[in-house]
Amino acid sequence: MSTAAHVLLALLAAGPQHGYDLKKAHDQRFPQAKPIAFGQVYGTLSRLERDGLVQQAGQSRDGGPDRTEFALTAAGRKKLTGWLAHVETPAPYISSELLAKVVVALLVADTDEARAYLSAQRQAHAARLRELTALKTDPAAPLGDVVAADFALAHIDADLRWMQTTLERVADLYREVHA
Repeated sequence: MSTAAHVLLALLAAGPQHGYDLKKAHDQRFPQAKPIAFGQVYGTLSRLERDGLVQQAGQSRDGGPDRTEFALTAAGRKKLTGWLAHVETPAPYISSELLAKVVVALLVADTDEARAYLSAQRQAHAARLRELTALKTDPAAPLGDVVAADFALAHIDADLRWMQTTLERVADLYREVHA
């Protein structure tokens, strides 16, 4: 089951809601994440209902079209609790578009192009680092935004350190790729 499905289950733990409210709640609680699409919300709710993890809890109108409210079932709460208790294993494989682009640049180009790609990417990462740092240090920033910024900053910092190390190794990596 997807992370989005677990998040929807968690949002329903507060009480019955319809898809529109779930989408709004998701986007408010994960402000730095990609917004969830309405189609994803309703498709996920349909699968959760099929699997007995949520059930229809009535209809509301609120001046517009009928909206079906969904509620978390006991099985849904159990599934959510189990997911939270499961410790995530660090990824067994490293897959990153950054890594792939460096290797591809070395395969189809040369060390200068690989360095140029890494340098341009490093500039983009540094710019995002500055944006997130400004957000994090804004006294009016909601704590949820600050926590999300901390998470992103740690990952961007790791990427920047990796890019610097890789820039220092590009010539050796090029020889290895073409051996």
